[in-house]
Amino acid sequence: MPTFVSKIPYYYIAFVLAVFSVVLVQVVMQSKWGYYFLSIREDQDAAESLGIDTHRYKMVSLNIAAFLTGMAGALFMNYMGFIDPEVVFSLHDISIMAILVGIVGGVGTIYGPAVGAFVMVGVHEFFRTGFFGFFKGMAALTGSDFLNVAAKYISHAHVLGFGILVVLVILYLPNGIVGDWKKLIGGFFSITKKEAAT
Repeated sequence: MPTFVSKIPYYYIAFVLAVFSVVLVQVVMQSKWGYYFLSIREDQDAAESLGIDTHRYKMVSLNIAAFLTGMAGALFMNYMGFIDPEVVFSLHDISIMAILVGIVGGVGTIYGPAVGAFVMVGVHEFFRTGFFGFFKGMAALTGSDFLNVAAKYISHAHVLGFGILVVLVILYLPNGIVGDWKKLIGGFFSITKKEAAT
């Protein structure tokens, strides 16, 4: 499969696709369809009693989501040069990561998936690089075999980091970071005020 020689075109294509996705979802959710989608999500029976064809609008919603997912998948396949079940369905790769991004960022929010993607990729890179090279640097500086082994294991521990992050979000921010933003900021400012008072 032909691919670009440089990674830079992929970055710009992915960026444009991400912006297009967010704008499209925002436009759709502010239209009549968006109100139909919200009413179906909140109470399908009540939406049907108001005359909304719930089956039709669920299919419209599915088609929009499938189109955006398919565009992202086609770009990813071209970037990788091949595709197989291990790439798409493994825990730390695409399918599970997409679900975790929504949970962490905030399900039912427009900007939640973007925020969740930043957080999850940050956690992934934090572990993959061994705390941004801290363990590898310390191992090289001290010559410690233990730190070399620790750096190796930590670079593969991002799944553990994902698990801890998701558990914390579900326990303390059940609507995700964007969904519970006011709660998160309110908690931060209340802690700051307590520290200032003492």
